[in-house]
Amino acid sequence: MHCTARDKPPQLSACKLPELSRVKTALSSLRLFFFFFFFAATLTYDTLRFVEFEDFPETSEPVWILGKEYNALTEKDEILSDVTSRLWFTYRKNFPPIGGTGPTSDTGWGCMLRCGQMILGEALVCRHLGRDWRWAKGQKQREEYISLLNAFIDKKDSYYSIHQIAQMGVGEGKPIGQWYGPNTVAQVLKKLAVFDTWSKVVVHVAMDNTVVIEEIKRLCMPWLDAAGAYGESEGVGELNGCLEGACAMAEEETALWRPLVLLIPLRLGLSDINDAYIDTLKQCFMLPQSLGVIGGKPNSAHYFIGYVGEELIYLDPHTTQPAVEPSEDSQVPDETYHCQHPPCRMHICELDPSIAAGFFCRTEDEFDDWCMRIRRLSCNRGTLPMFELVDSQPSHMVSVDTLNLTPDFSDSDRLERFFDSEDEEFEILSL
Repeated sequence: MHCTARDKPPQLSACKLPELSRVKTALSSLRLFFFFFFFAATLTYDTLRFVEFEDFPETSEPVWILGKEYNALTEKDEILSDVTSRLWFTYRKNFPPIGGTGPTSDTGWGCMLRCGQMILGEALVCRHLGRDWRWAKGQKQREEYISLLNAFIDKKDSYYSIHQIAQMGVGEGKPIGQWYGPNTVAQVLKKLAVFDTWSKVVVHVAMDNTVVIEEIKRLCMPWLDAAGAYGESEGVGELNGCLEGACAMAEEETALWRPLVLLIPLRLGLSDINDAYIDTLKQCFMLPQSLGVIGGKPNSAHYFIGYVGEELIYLDPHTTQPAVEPSEDSQVPDETYHCQHPPCRMHICELDPSIAAGFFCRTEDEFDDWCMRIRRLSCNRGTLPMFELVDSQPSHMVSVDTLNLTPDFSDSDRLERFFDSEDEEFEILSL
């Protein structure tokens, strides 16, 4: 009786061993994939040190970082120092529950909120420390810096914490954990800034692609309205170089100019950025008042701080780090709030067309200078201005600061958006 192959115990021939080895290798690779997938979601700066980041290209083209020009061939240390000194807000985990019972991490949904923190954080750095301020690891920091950082710590009573931003959004129909678009986060920051009695900045969100000079000056110099009303009723003029009638106002309201944070939500195309806007967008990073741009790729928000060649330079919030707890004397371990590796870059054509550009004007002179520069840019041939700058409010516009209305958009504007479908209409949030 002869044994058939069915009767024999299964044995692996030598030719099968390489195949088995390949299967084992594939399974090992799959395990490694899942390990690194979950590992990437909980990156900290300590682990980032072992990741290789692409350095700046060796190019003679200028590098622009928030109004500062650098040479990539001779000033790499200066470039990295400037980038490192920007506040870097990323996903965090293990912070107190939002709203008392909500999430303890914003991983997966808070990237635009973090970008909003970064662009406002840059404005407050300029406000309290100056654009030329530099951060250095281990260096004793100024009190203004510590106070500034505490305003963004992940706890409910910080002015601009993830808790405050998320809960302010709830009041506007944005559930905690829902994606924000550039306009939504700009509107929320505008509301939160009202409660910041330390910085005393005016956050203005320019709607309909239009910046109205008169509107901004009335916001930044509120004593003009009060003095005008007083003068009309009493018929008095100037007294000792200032307008009488402003004297009855609070000290912070009588300042000649309240520092301005100007956020301009824009849509630079339908599904992709229009090439005609690219040069104009680049030139915005060259302005000394630049705070950068918040936006990103579809479903992935970034904080753009400059450009080199055809690439945008940005800080990426998609790194989950443990929440930081200030010490009893309010000192903050701050190393994880500064990006200490070369920043990320992406081709400008990959940018989602839904963005918000930011500018900071500490004084009225700086605002007037910004207006002059913007008007010059609008005269450049071959480019399209991203927004309109007008002296007074056009008759067809209604002030978004006085009415709580959502504009009626045509069906052609209701195109499906990848980035934030609920933000495509640049809805106006109530005050």
